[in-house]
Amino acid sequence: MKISEIQAALTRAKLDGWLFYDHHNRDPLGYRILGLEEGGHVTRRWFYFIPAVGEPRKLVHRIESGKLDAVPGEKHVYSSWQELERELTAMLAGATKIAMQYSPRNAIMYVSMVDAGTVELLREMGKEIVSSADLVSQFEAVLTDAQLETHYAAQRLIDAILAEAWVEMGRRIRGAGTSEYEMVAWLQNAMRAQGLVWEHGPNVSAGPNSADSHYEPSEATSRPIVEGDFVLIDIWGKQDLPQSIFYDITWTGVVGREPTAREQLIFETVAKARTAASDLVAAAYAAGTPIAGWQADDAARAVIREAGFADWFTHRTGHNIAAELHGSGAHLDNLETHDERLILPNTCFSVEPGIYFPGEFGIRSEVNMIARTGRAEVTGRIQTELVRI
Repeated sequence: MKISEIQAALTRAKLDGWLFYDHHNRDPLGYRILGLEEGGHVTRRWFYFIPAVGEPRKLVHRIESGKLDAVPGEKHVYSSWQELERELTAMLAGATKIAMQYSPRNAIMYVSMVDAGTVELLREMGKEIVSSADLVSQFEAVLTDAQLETHYAAQRLIDAILAEAWVEMGRRIRGAGTSEYEMVAWLQNAMRAQGLVWEHGPNVSAGPNSADSHYEPSEATSRPIVEGDFVLIDIWGKQDLPQSIFYDITWTGVVGREPTAREQLIFETVAKARTAASDLVAAAYAAGTPIAGWQADDAARAVIREAGFADWFTHRTGHNIAAELHGSGAHLDNLETHDERLILPNTCFSVEPGIYFPGEFGIRSEVNMIARTGRAEVTGRIQTELVRI
C-alpha cells in the first residue's frame, strides 16, 4: 500500500478521505488494497481512515486490537457501541466527503461492500458517502508492466493450445469419439503442461449447450460431440506466478460441415459487435478521450440490436481482467449494470458479445484488450470466421 499515491488520488478526486471498514471479512477489496492478510478471525468491526492530507487513523476493538497493526497510522480502541461512535466521530473530524466501498442504488455491486446501516450512521454524523469505485479501479485494476507481460505470455500459450484443441477434437470425433467433458480434460492437461493455472473450467459446449452462456459440462451430464455439431470453447488461464494476469477467450466452430446461413449471420453479427466495441475504445484512447465501460457496451449492443437480435444478447459485453479472472476495474456493461467507471490506462478487459438461442445454438466471440496511454489494442488472435472442425 502506498499512502502517498492514495492521498494524491483523493486530492485529484476532491475527496476528504477514504474510509475502509470491515466485519467478518466482508470487504476483500479493502484487504487487498491495504495489503492486509485475508481470511483472518475478524469478529469485531474495524475502521481505517486515509485522509487526503495527514496521517491515517485506525479504530479497532480492544479484544482485536492488533487487526490493523500492519498498516501505518495512529490507533484508537473501543469496546461499547457508544465508544465506537464517539471515536469514529473524532476520527473523521474535519472530513465531509468520504469514499467507501459503496455504490448508490447498488448500481456497481462489485464494490458495494459496506452495509446500509453503517452508511446511515455516517450520514447521521454529517458525512457525504460517495463510491470508491474509481479509486478501487486505480489501486486494484491498474497493472504493472511486469504483470502485463504475464498476460501476453498466457496469451501465446493459450492461443496455441486452443488451435491444437480444434485439431484434436476432429481427430477424436473421426476416431473413437469424444465428449464435452473429455475435451475439457484435454484442455486442462494441455494448460497444466504449460505451467498455467485457472479457476473452474474451461468450458466446451456442443449443440444446444452452446446457447447456455454459463454452461459447464460434468462427467455425469457431458454431451458427446459428433459430426454436424456446433461447438463453443471458452478457455482462460494464467501463469502460476504471484499477481500474474489472466487471458480469457471464446471461439466457435462447426463439425464436419459448412455453417448454415443462420449460423453465419449470427457469427458475423457478433463479430461486428465485438469490433464496434474494441474500435470505440481504441479510438477514444488514440484521441485521449476518457471512456467508460457502459459506452463500449452500448457500441456492441447497438450492432446486435440493429440486426434484430437484442433479446438474445443477455449479458454484459465484457469484464475487467486482472490477477482475478473477473477483476475490480471497469466492466463493459450497460445492461446488467450502468458501469460509469472509466477504462483506465494499464488495465486489461474482455470484449465478448454473444447471441444465444435456447435449444438451438449460441455464438460468443471473445478477445482481450489492454489499454495504454495513447492506445488500446487486442492482445491475441481474433476469430474472423467459424472454425471448421
